[in-house]
Amino acid sequence: MLAQSSPIDTGATRSGPQKVVAVYPTSHTTLQSTQAPPVRKHGEISLSDVTFDDTEFTRAARRGTKGLNHQIPLLLMGETGSGKEALARALHQESNRRGQAFVALNCAAIPEGLIESELFGYSEGAFTGARRGGMQGKVQQANKGTLFLDEIGDMPLDLQARLLRVLQDRCVTPLGSGKVISVDITVVCATHRDLKQMVADGTFREDLYYRLNGVAIRIPPLRDRHNFPAFVDHMLRKEAGDGHGMTIDPQLMECWQRYRWPGNVRQLQTVLKTCIAFMEDGENQINDDLLTEEFREELNLCSLDSHAGQSPTDPPSSLKSAEVELIKRALVDSGGNISAAAVALGISRATLYRRLQNAGISPDSG
Repeated sequence: MLAQSSPIDTGATRSGPQKVVAVYPTSHTTLQSTQAPPVRKHGEISLSDVTFDDTEFTRAARRGTKGLNHQIPLLLMGETGSGKEALARALHQESNRRGQAFVALNCAAIPEGLIESELFGYSEGAFTGARRGGMQGKVQQANKGTLFLDEIGDMPLDLQARLLRVLQDRCVTPLGSGKVISVDITVVCATHRDLKQMVADGTFREDLYYRLNGVAIRIPPLRDRHNFPAFVDHMLRKEAGDGHGMTIDPQLMECWQRYRWPGNVRQLQTVLKTCIAFMEDGENQINDDLLTEEFREELNLCSLDSHAGQSPTDPPSSLKSAEVELIKRALVDSGGNISAAAVALGISRATLYRRLQNAGISPDSG
């Protein structure tokens, strides 16, 4: 049997099947890869997109890639929205299985009665309503590639036993079929739950936990990201495209740094998309008047918490009050001329109109 070649870790994301020149080995011969690092396809995620400049996180992710290359299961742990599936896809693209399928199944998003058939498939006539010809399950679809099981902590106990058997025997039997099908898969699981506590509580199988926990990677929440402003700018470039020239108001960035971001990276992406959509032609800075009313209220609560303990003479709303007074003064000085007031304030007419609306000020108040 020919030995498999090991991929060269270049630190760049690659895609496409690996081209290998077969050399019949002698006692000291292995296959030699002749492939140059392929160009990443549009839409594919690189490790740097997920880990950015976090040295510790990057090191853990690199170890995850090595684990995948040796068919060691990975367990990704992190809060909801922290980017677990994005990391799983990036690890797959970085591994020696990058040219094969990446198949994902969210164990929490599928009704309990359907998870088994989704995961293992079924044969024709296995149950009432089964499609003609049966269905290939996620395990078979991931053959030669990577199977990603998100929210593994939500998998029912009886299915945990079947999954453990698949991982041990490397074969699967579809529902209603006696045929045993061999599979070659590497498994990445993700959870926001404390699986060790679930094992102690008897809600997660101990043997499966240690089978899945080959290489564990903890994904930091957005609020704990190193160099938060640079990471936000990185995400802004991804959403707006290179060369967009957009910036974020420094005062808004400070407020964002104090915010807990319960939705993590997913929430940040939504906020940035919304701000970009609300921008008028000619605008290139994201400020608080581009935020939705609901998110602005959350930030105000965050500001109140961060100012707890300050003296009554220094209220947390002083900055917003000063902005309102500046707008009123500009309107007075311009004789109510919106264009002149906007120029004096260094903002666009559209931005001034939004700020007037948010502050409840009539343009005729000057």
